[in-house]
Amino acid sequence: MSVMVTGSMSGALEALTRNQMNELIERAGGKSSSSVSAKTSLLVAGENAGSKRAKAESLGVRIVDPEEFADLIGPFI
Repeated sequence: MSVMVTGSMSGALEALTRNQMNELIERAGGKSSSSVSAKTSLLVAGENAGSKRAKAESLGVRIVDPEEFADLIGPFI
């Protein structure tokens, strides 16, 4: 699963840096991505997600907020 993170994280993920988020995705078995494309499986969109969220919406990529993503990967946090 290719996962892209954009915007400011909140909740359980608030204190994590972007590198730590990428490591978390990989520990959970995913592949972190730096851009949104048709190959992106999931976009974690925090506050001020901007153009990457808009692109994901136009491509039909599943979008979750940081809290929902934390629930999905809870055991790996």
